[in-house]
Amino acid sequence: MAEAGVAADNTLVTARNIGGLRQRFDALPAARKMMAMVMVAVIVAAAIGGLLWSKEPAYRILFTNLPDKDGGAIVQSLQQMNIPYKLDAGMISVPAQNIYDVRLKLAAQGLPKAGNTGFELLDNQKFGVSQFAEQVNYQRAIEGELVRSIESISAVEKARVHLATPKQTVFLRDQQKPSASVVLMLHPGRVLDGGQIAGIIHLVSSSIPGLPVSNVTVVDQDGNLLSRSADLNARGSLDQRQLQYISQIERGYVERLEAILAPIVGKDNVRAEVTAQLDFSEVEQTSETFKPNSPPNSAAIRSQQTLDQSGKTAEDAAMGVPGALSNQPPGAAAAPITAPIASGASGAAAVSSNTRKEATLNYEVDKTIQHVKQPIGIVKRLSAAVVLNYKAGKDKEGKVAYVPFTPAEMVQINNLVRESIGYNKERGDSINVVNAAFAESMPLEDKPLPDKALNYIQANAIDVLKMLVIGIASLYLLFFVVRPLMKDLTRSREESRTLELDLGEAGGGVFSLESGGSGDESPEEQNKMAAFADLLQQAKELAKNDPRMVATILREWMTAASDDKSNPNKVS
Repeated sequence: MAEAGVAADNTLVTARNIGGLRQRFDALPAARKMMAMVMVAVIVAAAIGGLLWSKEPAYRILFTNLPDKDGGAIVQSLQQMNIPYKLDAGMISVPAQNIYDVRLKLAAQGLPKAGNTGFELLDNQKFGVSQFAEQVNYQRAIEGELVRSIESISAVEKARVHLATPKQTVFLRDQQKPSASVVLMLHPGRVLDGGQIAGIIHLVSSSIPGLPVSNVTVVDQDGNLLSRSADLNARGSLDQRQLQYISQIERGYVERLEAILAPIVGKDNVRAEVTAQLDFSEVEQTSETFKPNSPPNSAAIRSQQTLDQSGKTAEDAAMGVPGALSNQPPGAAAAPITAPIASGASGAAAVSSNTRKEATLNYEVDKTIQHVKQPIGIVKRLSAAVVLNYKAGKDKEGKVAYVPFTPAEMVQINNLVRESIGYNKERGDSINVVNAAFAESMPLEDKPLPDKALNYIQANAIDVLKMLVIGIASLYLLFFVVRPLMKDLTRSREESRTLELDLGEAGGGVFSLESGGSGDESPEEQNKMAAFADLLQQAKELAKNDPRMVATILREWMTAASDDKSNPNKVS
């Protein structure tokens, strides 16, 4: 029974709440009723749209950049397989759960067919194919593989490759070099630098035997000759990477200068620029140096040659001439022209001796062979320009103002600049440090408040605009949303207060249910409170038994209270 009573009470409370909401809705003006109905309709539509969107299957891209012929064939196959799809500017999408299955089925049908044909063209060679047909198929396969490789570059959307391969001959003077032409279709807004173009040219040249780099021509979709820029880079002009390296070197020097001078003169009081001349030439040098001979005592003998020769005596010498003259008798004796030689000296002269000694020594010669390869990107010369703002100080009259640095301070700053960039006089480096007042320097005296406000607005225009937009939106919400709601709540409270006062007059006084009355009241006041409590209990029982009649009475009271609201005796 208790549970049934509680359920009945809950049902009654719910009915009362619904009735109260309905009465409040009926009491609203027509414009607010319309606004509430529109808001409810928007909420319901959003809920239904979210529910339908959550039930819709997610789509994923199946193929992109398809020609019309292949797109029509794929759409026809999807219709035959009863698979939903979406078309959007050459892009076909299918439900995510079916994408892999659909790709396999379309691949079994040979779709899409517009793909570049590579070496798979040689997989199905027919029997009895001529040599010319084989050569053509091989050339088509090479072109297709090159197209696939070139299209893998991010900036290239499509590519076509044409190869011109001459016939081979056994005569050297009649041999001709092959050539190649490449047509590139780039993505919108994308360009190729010289390094990328050179990479494409070398890729094609390395894929064809005997194809020189100079015989490869690259053209974009607008007919611009791209291989010329790669040729210029190959001839020694700076490419994009070298220019970026130069900019990085200069930026590093500028950061060094500003980092070392900012603590002295202030972050916003220094400006620096550095120009660097770099050498990107590749130099290889081989030198062979011969040093003076070392001392003989410590020298190393390379080779030695000795010759020793001895003579013979007169008796051992051959006498006469072989032949007929040696058999002739001696001639008549004649007196000698010279004086006769003594017997003692004749023995010595009879024995003749001839001795010869020769020695040749070759020593090692000191030799140094040096192979030097200079690094690329050496700094050849630096030029630094630094501008310093005046510092805060006092002028001749003693007033606070911006004054220049002293000569001693400028010398110190010059030394810091030289050390920070690694100044080298032999290299031809130059440094110029100037102390001048900046144009945007503000005077040190305080400006009037309007000038400060104007300067702040000019310097922070975007932030001020954001603050104005936020302020206008806040005011709109405050006056057109919050204020009407507060008025409605205030009106409801005033009506409830009027009803309370009416009940109090009917009972002879106002009775506080929270306090239950204090113990200091007189007997007359206690009687009035008791009577009011009885009336309130009867009103509760009446509202419980016949809520419709109570609602009608309350509506009449509220109408009367609103008509007599200007009467001050009503609430006294």
